[in-house]
Amino acid sequence: MLKIKFRLQKVLIIQQKMIGDVLMSSILFESIKREYPNAELHYVLNSYTFPAVEHHPFIDKYHIVTDVMDKSSIALFELIKQLRREQFDVVIDAYGKISSLLITVFSGAKVKIGYQKYYTKLLYTHALERYTTSQKGDMLAVENRMLLLSKIGIDYKKITPKIYLQEKEKDNAKLLLEGFGINFNLPLYMISVLGSDMQKTYPFEYMATLLDNIIAKEPQAQLLFNYIPSQKKQAQEILSLCNKITQNRVYFNVLGKSLREFMAITFCCDAMIGNEGGAVNMAKALGKDCFIVFSPQINKDSWFIETEIKHIAVHLSDYEKHGKEERELAKKDSFPFYKKLQPELIIPKLNAFLDNRKEG
Repeated sequence: MLKIKFRLQKVLIIQQKMIGDVLMSSILFESIKREYPNAELHYVLNSYTFPAVEHHPFIDKYHIVTDVMDKSSIALFELIKQLRREQFDVVIDAYGKISSLLITVFSGAKVKIGYQKYYTKLLYTHALERYTTSQKGDMLAVENRMLLLSKIGIDYKKITPKIYLQEKEKDNAKLLLEGFGINFNLPLYMISVLGSDMQKTYPFEYMATLLDNIIAKEPQAQLLFNYIPSQKKQAQEILSLCNKITQNRVYFNVLGKSLREFMAITFCCDAMIGNEGGAVNMAKALGKDCFIVFSPQINKDSWFIETEIKHIAVHLSDYEKHGKEERELAKKDSFPFYKKLQPELIIPKLNAFLDNRKEG
């Protein structure tokens, strides 16, 4: 193990793209600060994911990758020059794509850590092979990120991602919901009604059946739909498939005007229910209970452990053989696999989740 604790002063962590990944990699900052409280920690991330880690107490400086940088090599190399001037001791590349590899290679850092791929072995000082099975009984997404810290003297620790909302944000969200007639004395659920794309979205008619079941079990429950403006038509289609009683319990037009406002609204909810994705990862990081429907193309073990107390997840692999080969097929067309995951299989677990919430 590399012993550089006495001189670790400045660290750069790179995690671009999706919100779930950016949140998950944020655990590295808390881990490092525990061991190196005086280290200055920087984060490279995309602009649209920044709100998820805004006000994070363990991140000292953010470097934002804009859409222009994603499309322009000139803009990317301007960022690389800026980062090189920071004189990092260590660069940790949790993203592992060409852009982050270039940042890492040209950073000037003596220690460059990332995941092992055929093109990284000679470019990182430490190219680490990802775990394929859990070593600590935790999610693979957590264990593989903590693995990146092993070369700077930091062992695995149980840490979960956290979102840090300001009190004013929470207060404003509550006022907004009250303005729409939300009653905080009744159950309030955020519904992840759509996935990030159709390949990661539970079939519409199946989702409608789950929602009808929620209202049949808890007639006074209030439902909020999570969707982005471009998904409004699809969200309306799911709503139209619900029965009239359920439709009357959905506050369809309650939307956050920004990602921070959505997170604050989610914080006001009792639980998140629906498709796995960024919304669920944010809800978990806010401490909300979650009932999660995983896409057949996702390895459930990467993002969920059965020992989690507050959360329940369902995946086709819970009911039939569905390994790596099937997941690869599902990446091409998830619909035939989703069709096997019928509501009748899910509803007993969903009802148990709702019952546990009431008992808790």
